[in-house]
Order: sequence, then C-alpha cells, then structure tokens
Amino acid sequence: MAQTHSFHIPVMGIGFTVDSPLKVSKFGIDSVISLVDDILLERMRKMYCQKFKIPYEEITEKMEDFRAKRITSYLNLIKTLSENEFEEFRKTTTRTLNDINGFFDTLPDASTLKQEFKQLTKNHFSLNEIKDWFKENFSMGGIDVNIMTKVDKDNYRKDIKLPIEYNDAHAALRGFAQSKVDSSLILSAGMNPRLYSYLAKFQDFYPNENGCIKKKIVLKVSDYRSALIQGKFLAKKGIWVSEYRIESGLNCGGHAFATDGYLLGPVLEEFKIKREELRQILQETLFHTLSCQGGIIPKKDLGFKISAQGGVGTAEEHQFLLEHYLVDSVGWGTPFLLVPEATTVDKATLNKLIDASEEDVYLSDISPLGVPFNNLKGNTKDEEKARLIQKGRPGSACPKKFVALNKEFTEKGICTASRQYQHLKIKALDKEGISEKEYQVKFNKIIEKTCTCVGLGTTALLANNLDTKTEGEGVSVCPGPNIAYFSKAMGLEEIIKAIYGKAPRITKKNRPNMFIKELNIYIDFLKKKLEEGILDTSPKQIKYLKTFALNLKEGIVYYRKLFDQSQTRITNLILVLSDLRKSEKRFNELNTKIQSLE
Repeated sequence: MAQTHSFHIPVMGIGFTVDSPLKVSKFGIDSVISLVDDILLERMRKMYCQKFKIPYEEITEKMEDFRAKRITSYLNLIKTLSENEFEEFRKTTTRTLNDINGFFDTLPDASTLKQEFKQLTKNHFSLNEIKDWFKENFSMGGIDVNIMTKVDKDNYRKDIKLPIEYNDAHAALRGFAQSKVDSSLILSAGMNPRLYSYLAKFQDFYPNENGCIKKKIVLKVSDYRSALIQGKFLAKKGIWVSEYRIESGLNCGGHAFATDGYLLGPVLEEFKIKREELRQILQETLFHTLSCQGGIIPKKDLGFKISAQGGVGTAEEHQFLLEHYLVDSVGWGTPFLLVPEATTVDKATLNKLIDASEEDVYLSDISPLGVPFNNLKGNTKDEEKARLIQKGRPGSACPKKFVALNKEFTEKGICTASRQYQHLKIKALDKEGISEKEYQVKFNKIIEKTCTCVGLGTTALLANNLDTKTEGEGVSVCPGPNIAYFSKAMGLEEIIKAIYGKAPRITKKNRPNMFIKELNIYIDFLKKKLEEGILDTSPKQIKYLKTFALNLKEGIVYYRKLFDQSQTRITNLILVLSDLRKSEKRFNELNTKIQSLE
C-alpha cells in the first residue's frame, strides 16, 4: 500500500508516546511506543481494559518471563483497539464523497495515495467503488516500538542471576517478537551485539521469498559509518534493516550524541550519495548469510527507507528534506508534545512546554546513562531532586531500577541516580582528601543525576488520573531545543496542515533555520568541551577537539554551498546567510584557540 503521510512521530521519553498509536494510527500516521517500562505498560493495559470493558488478568512479577508477557499483552491490546478505531474511522470517512474529500485535503499534494484518488474520481466512479478502493489502499499507521539497546539490565530470581535472554532489552525484544503486531522495532543508543544476535532467533524478522518482512528493523543512527557497521553486523546474522532513521546529534529531544561534530546536512548528503552503494553491500552480505544458513533468499532486490529527524519545524524545512535529500519520511517529535490528540502529556508539563524559551532547554548531565540529555528547566522531577538534596538525602529511592547498570560498588547493578549509589559515591569521595573546591565539583556531579526512568513515564499516570504513590508526581521532560519556538497547544489537524504547508506557520517569527540552529548548538557544545578540558591537554583530548572542529568547519563550508544552490527553495535566504556568517565567525574564534593547543 502507498505511504499515507511523509512524517512520523518518533518515540518521546517513556510515557509521552505510550499510547500514541491508539490516537493516530487510524489516520495513517506512524508513531512509536517505548518498551523501557513494563510496569507502566501493564498499568496502561489495565486502564484500557477497564475503559473498553475487556477482561483483564494481571501479569505479576511472580510469573515466569513477566516482562516479555506484559509487553506482548499491551501491544496486542493496542493493536486490537487501534484496528477497531481504524475501522470506525474508515466507515465514517466513506459515508459521503465530501467526507472522503475532506480526508484527502489533509494529505500532501505529492502523496501517491492522494494522486491515485484524484485519478480515480476523474473517471466518475460510484461511491461504493470508491469505498472499495479506499478499503484496499488506505492502511493504518504503524504501531512501532523502541528499545534503547544499552538499557539491558541483568535480572535475578531469588539472588540467582537469570540467563541473558531475561535481561531487560532482550525480554522487551521477545515481548515484541511474540506479539501480533507487524510493524517496526526501532533500535537506538548504539550497537548491542548480544541483543542484535538475539534477533536472529525470531522468524518474523527474516524476509520471505518476496522480500516482505513481518517485523522490520529500524536503526536510529547519527552518521553513515554507524549505519554501515550496524547494518553489516545484522546482515551477517541474516537480518535486514528496513530503515535508517537519521537523527541530529544535538538538535533533538532526549539523549543527545554529538557525533564528533558531524552536522545533519552533510550526514544526509552522504546517505543520499551512498544509498545504493550501502544497499548493495548489505544485500550481498545478507544473501550470502541466508544461503549459508539454508534460509529463504528473496527473489528480488531489497530496499530500505531513509528518514530524518531533529529540529524540523516548518513546511519548508519538511519539504526540503524530502526533495533535496530524498528522505522517505521526516520525524516531527518535539512539536507533537503540544498536541494532546497525539501524545500523552499532563497539564502542568504541557503548560511548562508552552511557556518554554530558548534559555529553558539545555543540554544536561542528569541522565544516569552518562549521556548528555536535553532537559527542561523547572521540571517537577528536578524540583523533587532539589528538595531531597536540601534535606541531605540526595538520590532517588529507585523504585523501578531500569537503569541499574553501575557495578562500581556492588555485584548487582545500581543506578547512579539512586540514593544507594550516591550515598556510596559520596562516602568514597569523603576519603579522597582533596581541596574543598575540587570536592564540591565532584559532589555536584554525583548528585546531579535524576531518576529519568521513572520521571519520563509519570506523565502518562498523571494525564490519566492513575495512582502515583510509588513513583511520586515528579515528571522529567526532554524536549528538543525546537520547543522554544512553539507557543501554544495544537489540534492534530492543525499541525498536519502546518506540516504540509496548508495552514499558517505555527512557529514564532524569531525561529532560526533548523541547520543554523543545529550548527550553533554544536559550537556551544565544542566551546563547553574546550573550557572543561583546559586542565586536560592530553594528546587524546586535543585530538578530539581538533577532529570535532574540523568536522564543523567542513559542515559550514557545505552549508555555504547548499544555501547558494537552493536559493529558490529557502525563504528569507538573506537572513539565513547572515546567521551563517555570524555562526562561522563564532566558530573561527573558537577554532583558533583549539588549533593553538599542543
């Protein structure tokens, strides 16, 4: 079937898109559920079973393989409910020709589905014939899922360590694999070889003789090299990657990966140039593996999608990514946090997002994973953390333990945001005998960590009036910097029309071009790294800074050429070029300092 939309809604946090497919898949929109928190999924399943009067049997932690079973059951429920919603929407939309025309008006003019519909109606088909065509050609949006590959905690039963297939990410993968959902598994946060190898145990991830795959693999990557390495690794296991989801390293929500200064534009350009080369390399590897395994080899060439996300906010930018880089879909994440019809955000957090300014979104070190994390100032989870610090009891009670990965002090992993870890770490710090100033710096780094695995899911409990006695009411929220340029809650139809240029621009007038914004974020990041490394002038640190600076320099040269070649497709080009010159000046001053390092 033809793709309905040229945008998708990426995973956001743990709770913000926990039931998005139920809200938007009926309109043909793909969205993504995080599989981090099986406790949250089980509570959401109970709530929806009660709402729709469906029998519910609790899956408790006493049951064998409870995590995988919870995930399977939740996905199966969302699939059933979404299909019911889809059928109802399809009936409503095909009641009259006006209803059908109304739906197609929301789609982009370039949509294959829309073009086929226009051609069909030119031939004076009857309403019944149009209904039949609509039923055959219009499909639901994907009920996609996300696994952060490194969030793969060991698990125990009565202090006995369970086999690796019971690790968190492995169990989540199994839960998806055993579900009735035929959609995509988005793997993010880098490569986990053991998890990738585990994929090969499930038949639904393999292509059939026609090249069709029931459960597709999508890799979220920041550069071409990562795509090639991970794609090749999976191909050697007999697994095909159906989509490479390219995300800006820093101009995104949630965890941020700076990629040594590789900017989104140059990265997309490399994918555009090498797309067929990548396909051929990976297909050759895959077919060889399948042949050696005695598996089914598809009779035709396989393909994959390329999508992009991170900082997009206007119809012009959306269209530019589609036309210039030939991407198949564009991810609109952060703006959808302001769309209650699509995402799940409690009212207090929604209001904070609406009021957010450029200064309110910052790249923090609060994540227990040790990866930079885009954070919103004044979120209630950070306020909760500050109150505990004031009481002299820093750290979280750690009720869910999904990021209990650190084994510095214990055989079993503990979370660096937990009270247990921070207590042990501060005790160790007390024995170091360092200066008061150095002590305070290290102390602040310890207590900065926030319990995000709870905080990022609590919004779904609050929004649905569910009990938060165990979790507390603190909400972590991780929008991209783009949130500063949106200032109101939006309806689903409103944002869809804005994405396709069928409605007025929904961003503030002072919003910079997405590529310029990303460049400035990278320059700020490099400046901070230089300042942090003043005392560390080791060859390794100097090499890192110089490599980062070189990649940024090449990115700036690329953008100069890009904007010069794309004059007719960029409004306010004079302003964009002026902003680029200002950014280049900032970079050059910084680069002079870096090049002087020895």
